[in-house]
Amino acid sequence: MQALLKFILRYGNFLLFILLEVAAFLLVVWSNAYPRSSALSTANRLVAWQYEMVSEVTGYFGLKGVNERLAAENAALRSRLENSGQVTAGERPASPVVSGQWLADREQVVYREGKVVQMTMNGMRNYLTINRGEEDDVYEGMGVRNDEGAVGIVATVGKHYSVVLPLINIETRLSCRFLKNDYIGTLQWDGRDTRFADLADVATHLEVNIGDTIVTSGLSTSFPAGVPVGVVEECRLEEGASYYTVRVRLATDFRRLRHIEVIDNEDVEEINGLRIKDAG
Repeated sequence: MQALLKFILRYGNFLLFILLEVAAFLLVVWSNAYPRSSALSTANRLVAWQYEMVSEVTGYFGLKGVNERLAAENAALRSRLENSGQVTAGERPASPVVSGQWLADREQVVYREGKVVQMTMNGMRNYLTINRGEEDDVYEGMGVRNDEGAVGIVATVGKHYSVVLPLINIETRLSCRFLKNDYIGTLQWDGRDTRFADLADVATHLEVNIGDTIVTSGLSTSFPAGVPVGVVEECRLEEGASYYTVRVRLATDFRRLRHIEVIDNEDVEEINGLRIKDAG
């Protein structure tokens, strides 16, 4: 208390001066129309800015729900588009094809949206975990994609979660084709850069150009034909080799992967049953 009294006695004149200045400023502002309107305008701008900032922050945290709703809508629309037959060239085979491919006039494709909850990227055998499992009608062998392109194949299924082997796993092999000529090759990651993978079995008599589009072939029950995989980044021919070494820049950016869609081919049981009979 004594310290406070000493402070007031020491700086009393200065404090009184400040108080009088504030009082004079308020009198000038509120007794004249223009200064008053300017002060109110400034105050309104400050309040508006405050509300805008609050709205921006609230909106940012609300994006999670918006993104989830959009992902669900995208999956539903993709299913309707695939099954309606109204797709662009290259997304489906133009005519019935060899045994094992999803036939354009029979395939029933359902896309189930989900999210990546865990992922590894620094090893040779990377994997990702998604929040969809048996209760969501997910089973082993289903293909997984996102808005950019192919992601991987479901390997293990739990009740609520599943493990997916992505394209950036050295054990994952994906049947692909060139969009421009339907030539088939096998995509496999070499364990180095997560942005690229190699396309094997590309014969030297083919014309391969930088920028050629690579899509899924449809020669498995995991993916329908035409899902984007990537574009040719490099093509080289080793001395004495019969096949090109084709470097593909993957369409999916795994470092930004968040929302996914699980691809359900509703005819898979019938197709697999026919394969078993044929093998027997």
